[in-house]
Amino acid sequence: MAPRLSDNEIRNITRLLEQGKPLPEEYRFLLFEDKREVELVWSGKTKEICNVVLPFQTIEQVDEPRAEKIMRRQPDLFNPTTGRQQRGWTNKLIWGDNKLVLSSLKNGPLRQEIEKQGGIKLIYIDPPFDVGADFSMDIEIGDDTFTKQPNVLEEIVYRDTWGRGTDSFISMIYERLVLMRDLMADNGSIYVHCD
Repeated sequence: MAPRLSDNEIRNITRLLEQGKPLPEEYRFLLFEDKREVELVWSGKTKEICNVVLPFQTIEQVDEPRAEKIMRRQPDLFNPTTGRQQRGWTNKLIWGDNKLVLSSLKNGPLRQEIEKQGGIKLIYIDPPFDVGADFSMDIEIGDDTFTKQPNVLEEIVYRDTWGRGTDSFISMIYERLVLMRDLMADNGSIYVHCD
């Protein structure tokens, strides 16, 4: 049962509704059941989650032929002549933007195979930490100190900055975690490397 509202709270809610303004978050807990829920709120938060489905194409096969006895145990999965995987969604290395890949797995034709196998059991992600580091380092040689600046490749690969602000960083990670959760098995785990 919702808690009783004071006359002042009722007047404030009525005034805001008449003006067409949104109610402050505090009223959500005053108007509705006390579910003791916790929610993160940030600027730009949306409930919109990517639902794009892109085709996957094979660029390279990395499944080397298997030993004879392994192929005999799983004849429906591996081609008996070549030893290559014939079908299935396991043992795939997918290159691309992880949001689009996750969305394609969730909404595309592989979803049925993933669910038939009980869902994904393990996801490990290593997102940017947004610590602002550029990973240059000071090196002492004798009495002199030199600063090793990152080369062009290191600037791109190892720089840990997020130029669009914390709100956009949280939005980026939130959307991906929701997509991952929707693909997970009931007994699956998501591990997030958080520095």
